[in-house]
Order: sequence, then C-alpha cells, then structure tokens
Amino acid sequence: MNLQTTGGLAALTCAGTYLSGFAFLVTLLAPLGFGTSQIDINAAVAFTAENPGLMIMFNTVIYIVNALALAVLVMALDARLRGATPNFSSLTRGFGMVWVTLVLAAGMVANVAVERVAVLPPDAAVSLWQTLHAVELGFGGGNEIAGGVWITCICLTGWRGNGLAKPVCALGLLAGGAGIVTLIPALGDVAGAVFGLGAIAWFLAVALVFLWPGRKGPVPA
Repeated sequence: MNLQTTGGLAALTCAGTYLSGFAFLVTLLAPLGFGTSQIDINAAVAFTAENPGLMIMFNTVIYIVNALALAVLVMALDARLRGATPNFSSLTRGFGMVWVTLVLAAGMVANVAVERVAVLPPDAAVSLWQTLHAVELGFGGGNEIAGGVWITCICLTGWRGNGLAKPVCALGLLAGGAGIVTLIPALGDVAGAVFGLGAIAWFLAVALVFLWPGRKGPVPA
C-alpha cells in the first residue's frame, strides 16, 4: 500500500468520523444544545455522568480517530502537491499539523472531562465540566479556524499547481471559508454546520482523487 492509497483511506476515515459525529449529535445530543451556544449545561453534565462510556466513544471517534487519520492525510496531500508547489506545500503541511494537534488535544481534554464528571458530586461536576468544555471548544470543538485555514491553503495550492481537480478545490474553498467564518461569534453556529457538512463532502472528494484511477495530479510513492 503506497501513500496514495493510504491518503485515500485516511480521507474516507475523516469523512466517516464527521458523519458519525453528526449522527450522534442529531439523535442524542441535539436536545441538550450540544454543538450550539444554547447548550443546557446541567442536562449535558447529567447525560455525561449517566453515559460516560458512550461519551468517551463519541469523543474518541470525532477527535482522536479523526486527528490520527488527518495526520496521514496531511502528509499524503503534502506528497501529492510538493512536486509542483514545494514552498506552498510545506506551508500547508505546517497548518495541517497545527490542526491535527488541536483536534487531538480537544479529544484528550473532552475525555478527561467525562472521566471526572462520572466520579464527582453534581455541583462540582458542573463547575469542572464547564471549565474543561470551554478548553475543549477553544482547541477546536467550538471553532474551525485551523481546519478552515488548512483546507483553504490546500485548495489554493492544489489549484495553483494543478494537483487537485478544480471542483475539489472549489468545494474545499467553500468549506474552508466557512471554517474561517466561525471566528465571528454571531455566525459561529451556522458557519460551523456549513464547515462540517462541506468538510464531509470535501474529504470524500479527496478520497476519490486519491483512489480513483483517473485521479488528477502526480502520484506519490
């Protein structure tokens, strides 16, 4: 298995973690306000204390598994784009690894919050969870700036060097732009949803670029 195939599988994994996260969010967490600025903190803590295993699985999939797959994808895209645009490719690799680090850190903090909430009395659990959840959101659960910058840079580089198909780049620019817009608090919820859905489509498109025989661009070893 070469880096081309590995990158395609990593992109599929990233899409799968996002899809799993959306499904879990819509079916179980949406009534609690998860993923929005209107979260019911007491209800969220109670749900977490009653379902620690479920929440750890959720955090592990959307953060930790995603981050590990994302690290592979960052390197695969760097290898793909390096030939035509070596300087820009190095820049995108740096932004990508920043995002990987933040996503992984968010998952570790989120799982620690679950573990502590499960053993603390209710009042203490609410206070600690609120603090750790704020840290988690700061790392990336509540904004998508790092991911938006990386996807935007990848697509601009792929467009410039003809290493990715133009429709894939256009889709990525839409998703990446939405991620950057999460910087604006008033637009954060809507922009975050657009980023998440756009990123799923973009990850799937990148997977096709890597795995489809008629793929666009040079093939890394």
